[in-house]
Amino acid sequence: MISGGTALLLAANKVIAKGTKIAAHMLEAAEHDIVFENGKFVVSGTDKTVGLSEVAVNAFNPRALPLGVEPGLFETGTFDGGERTYPNGCHIVEMEIDEDTGALEMVRYHAVDDVGHMINPLLVEGQLHGGIAQGVGQALIENIVYQSCQIVTGSFMDYGMPRADLFCAFELGENEVPTATNPLGVKGAGESGTVGALSSVMNAVNDALARIGAPYVQMPATSEKVWHAIRAARGAETASNSQ
Repeated sequence: MISGGTALLLAANKVIAKGTKIAAHMLEAAEHDIVFENGKFVVSGTDKTVGLSEVAVNAFNPRALPLGVEPGLFETGTFDGGERTYPNGCHIVEMEIDEDTGALEMVRYHAVDDVGHMINPLLVEGQLHGGIAQGVGQALIENIVYQSCQIVTGSFMDYGMPRADLFCAFELGENEVPTATNPLGVKGAGESGTVGALSSVMNAVNDALARIGAPYVQMPATSEKVWHAIRAARGAETASNSQ
């Protein structure tokens, strides 16, 4: 949206600027009196209008054009992305661990993200959902495994992928702070869910383990790893009590 959307906006503004000249000629009005709104060129303060489609048709009729305007109504826009944008947010997750098996359950997931101006909030929410799923998968189960120089997780039959039963419902909020680095005021959104999920999930898991003195677990925090960490803590506790 930052690159493609801005390029589209630049091209559209050029089309409107040229269309304004043509519309002014068609409506016999001064160019500075023409306003483009809701797909129509309007003479300010009057009910005189002409639709964009009519202007487009006239644009290809040289005889209907004002002096100095070339036929056609097509333009290009170029934007290289400009300066970097910095989306930000806060993700909070509650995890529960079964001490006997090391199995993890996501109980609650709340997030508030600032991705700048949201052109389509539904798409932004979808991106965040997908990003969270990707991050949780990486944090809890996804892992490349080699044995004797051969990959043993080479297909989805063996490689752990996140599935719907791994998740709870996501409670999402937005804090729109448009950026000034592009005309649309948008920031990146694709990685927001992933970045937030990775750290929040691992912090929640290791916070729970730390409460019983279990060692820190690295990603992926599989049930097996968590179970061994719990056993280590219980073993240390038993040894301490026996002394």
